[in-house]
Amino acid sequence: MPPAPTLQPSHAAFVERLAAIAAQELRIEAVLVGGSYVLGGFDRFSDLDFTLVVAADAQAQMLATGQDFAANLGPLIGAFTGEHVGEPRLLVCLFGPPLLHVDLKFITADDLGRLVERPAILFARDPAAITSRLDVAEIAWPNQPPEWFEARIWVWLHYAVVKLGRGEWLECLAMIGFLREQVLGPMLHRRAGRGQRGLRRIEQHGVDREGRLAATLANPEPESLRDAILASMALYCDLRRDMPPVTTNAAMPEALHTELAAATAAALVRP
Repeated sequence: MPPAPTLQPSHAAFVERLAAIAAQELRIEAVLVGGSYVLGGFDRFSDLDFTLVVAADAQAQMLATGQDFAANLGPLIGAFTGEHVGEPRLLVCLFGPPLLHVDLKFITADDLGRLVERPAILFARDPAAITSRLDVAEIAWPNQPPEWFEARIWVWLHYAVVKLGRGEWLECLAMIGFLREQVLGPMLHRRAGRGQRGLRRIEQHGVDREGRLAATLANPEPESLRDAILASMALYCDLRRDMPPVTTNAAMPEALHTELAAATAAALVRP
């Protein structure tokens, strides 16, 4: 694990305040910090990612009053729970000024068995007990197998194609962006031997040295969208060779090329 980063004053003040408040809040057993704080690359633009380990009989109450807890940590501009990422235990917060994004995740000690990274311990009532739990935790990024990508990519690409043909160019753009995040970025990380972290830090880690993701960017116009879809198909087929799925879709990409040509022709004659 990299050494603790040198924090900007606003980050440092928040970390100190959270640790002090947690020490006074008996429902909190420990405060852990993850993200770039432990993975490296922490800078003035970094979020603060905290996991608050709370007593099992207090978790529901802590979740219900999470915004009140957050409001005690500093000037809270806004906060909402993380259902959009499938994590209702997460409270996404924006503090400031100066503006600071902070994630607060309320879990119990029993939830420490499976983690995506090993966090640092900011505060713990029983440091040895928390350390012991972390020592035996299963720590792995939730990578997807090749079959997951193959089962989805052609359906998602087809969605982009039909939106192009119908003249829904902004929707087509959104789907191509979704593909970069869900398929192409993760597979580029896989090629580099890294966890499949979407598009995170692809530039800094040199994951896309050939700049092939740039070819999947487009303007909201037919030819540009067509070229971006073609580039997405080609990049996926190339990345698929690294770790082929057991079964590939025999109809693709040929069937999609045919549909794309028809959709582009239809889009070009739209008023």
